[in-house]
Amino acid sequence: MSSTDDALLIQRLLAGEQRAYRELVSTYQSAMRAVAYAIAGQRHVDEVVQDAWLSVVRNLSSFQGRSSLKTWLLTITANAAKNRYKSTRREVLLDDLPAPHGTLDDGRFASDGHWRVGPAAWHEDTPEALLTEGELRECLEKTLLSLPQLQSSVLLLRERQGLEAEEICNLLDLSLSNVRVLLHRARLKVFATIEHFEGTGEC
Repeated sequence: MSSTDDALLIQRLLAGEQRAYRELVSTYQSAMRAVAYAIAGQRHVDEVVQDAWLSVVRNLSSFQGRSSLKTWLLTITANAAKNRYKSTRREVLLDDLPAPHGTLDDGRFASDGHWRVGPAAWHEDTPEALLTEGELRECLEKTLLSLPQLQSSVLLLRERQGLEAEEICNLLDLSLSNVRVLLHRARLKVFATIEHFEGTGEC
């Protein structure tokens, strides 16, 4: 959303328009859940997001547009998670278990973190190809669930929510180098899953 869109949505929310609230929730709920999960863990996601929405409603009139609406909402979510679960704060462990299909060399990625050579395209639309695509998607979801929590969280915030590394640093209280390491390891494991699937047809 642009800053103009944000401003219009805020006006509609302050006017009490129910449709605007539904729009706000449908647009940002998944990103808020991802941040809550990253900080507090799956067990506490619902409580954290509920706390965050209560805080959003209470403080909506004080939103001044200094940041985007999304950044404001995710910061509130991060603060709700931190304040509620400080005692369960986890240490970041960079020496994770090895990837399920072995290790890939770092030459797969450029210095900016993007693929040098992306995974094979799955553009065919035959029934067999579509079935294979569905199986690969299911396999990738399993891989995501098997990642250490912070790796999974950083990957989801970057790839699915489109947050920049600096935003992830601020939300999760991690250094930029730490975020890059977590993201790199998660991407390696995802790529290993794709390579294994392409070679064997199995997860």
